[in-house]
Amino acid sequence: MKVLFIAAEASPLARVGGLAEVVSSLARALTTMGHEVRLILPHYGCIKVLSPRSKVKELAALNPRPRTSDIGPLKVSFMGRSEPATLKMTTLKEEIPVYLVENDQYFGGPEVYTDNDLERFLFFSLAIPGILSRLDWRPDIIHCHDWHTSLVPLWLKEIGCVFPTVFTIHNLAYQGAFNQQFLAVSGLSKVWQKHIPNDAPTPSLNFMSQGILLANIVTTVSPTYAAEILTPEYGEGLEHLLRYRQKELYGIVNGIDYEEYNPATDHYLVTNYNSFTVEKRVANKIALQKKANLPQDVDVPLIGMVSRLDEQKGFDLLLPAMESLMGKTKIQFVILGKGREYYQELLREAEQKYPDRVAVFVTFDDSLAHLIYGGSDMFLLPSRFEPCGLGQLIAMRYGAIPVVRHTGGLADTVQDTDANIEKGNGFVFQDYHPASLIEAVKRAEGFFYHKDAWQKLMKRNMLLDFSWEASAKMYQDIYRKAIKRQK
Repeated sequence: MKVLFIAAEASPLARVGGLAEVVSSLARALTTMGHEVRLILPHYGCIKVLSPRSKVKELAALNPRPRTSDIGPLKVSFMGRSEPATLKMTTLKEEIPVYLVENDQYFGGPEVYTDNDLERFLFFSLAIPGILSRLDWRPDIIHCHDWHTSLVPLWLKEIGCVFPTVFTIHNLAYQGAFNQQFLAVSGLSKVWQKHIPNDAPTPSLNFMSQGILLANIVTTVSPTYAAEILTPEYGEGLEHLLRYRQKELYGIVNGIDYEEYNPATDHYLVTNYNSFTVEKRVANKIALQKKANLPQDVDVPLIGMVSRLDEQKGFDLLLPAMESLMGKTKIQFVILGKGREYYQELLREAEQKYPDRVAVFVTFDDSLAHLIYGGSDMFLLPSRFEPCGLGQLIAMRYGAIPVVRHTGGLADTVQDTDANIEKGNGFVFQDYHPASLIEAVKRAEGFFYHKDAWQKLMKRNMLLDFSWEASAKMYQDIYRKAIKRQK
């Protein structure tokens, strides 16, 4: 199949969160299976910084075939005016082509996301039909990722294009919401309900609602999250639309890139290891403790976190729980991430109060993230909700035992060890309450001191398969369903 991905991020070109890794890793997995995959992204300023390495070129220079070489600057009718869009091209690994939509007014800055994202991604989505009409390559399926691209099915219907579409919800909390004024000024009011089926609910005032209602198939990133978002508790105000599409809604757990995340070859680690040499892992723990200015003691349990700092990720639970754990355990914490200033300040205060127990790095540092995966004894994800989560998958690949809340993809990938000693792969708590988090961490700590059992658990987790192969096969089946629905 010829598969076109449309997204706001793809690693390593433009990477803010997990979306970038999922898009690029799934594209590579599908390519390995024999599918022809291409991507369309905005041409951000940060990609231009990378251009010597990623070889961004004018599209015509790369492909002299007549239709492609004539693509030239596009004119996008947009908010009552005409805006130019130039198409350039680069590649990901495995020579996967990436088309880059260039407009310096909207994408020339260094940031992937700004305060003007509604207008920017409206422009981006409006450019897609024009690009498709001029390329000499016709996809069998178009796969749109998250709210930034969720208007693409609308614009395709508006011009009568019959491409089958799949829309993936990576995080329902981010919807591209707007008000009545934007609806009028943007021109969306003319088409907002034009293509919605008569029996469908009225689309909410956000971009995502159009993707949910108009794509042939809707997916999200874990089976449990697919069920959760049908309820008011997790539906973020869109549960009525999702229930309408329930028969076409599927949950597929993300995988991880086993080349990038491989403790046997990871150049960010002090010592490489695998499931047969897991005892070597301790050198990375010592290196992490040293990097974090914590006492270097292999017998003290070390909990790692690599996370956005906000309520979704459970930091309103963590902070009171951490205070209690400081008095009841010897546990050390190393936390890496950026997010709400409120939590950044509270974590810095905890670091100052417990300098021998808590280390906080308010940044994103890929090398430190890898060292946390390779050096922590436990990896904590106390999320309020978690569509899929990649951290627990990477942690298990590296032998760090996950401690998680039972929600979304965490529920699909982590079984409690105390509940199932033979198949358990972590420690799970149910209630969103500090006491439940404390209880799970203390159970993990107790298990940690049984060294033989702990090492057996580490080895078992490292042998689990969370690669993209199985997930990519499921997406392949979804694409076939979407194509069949379109016919």
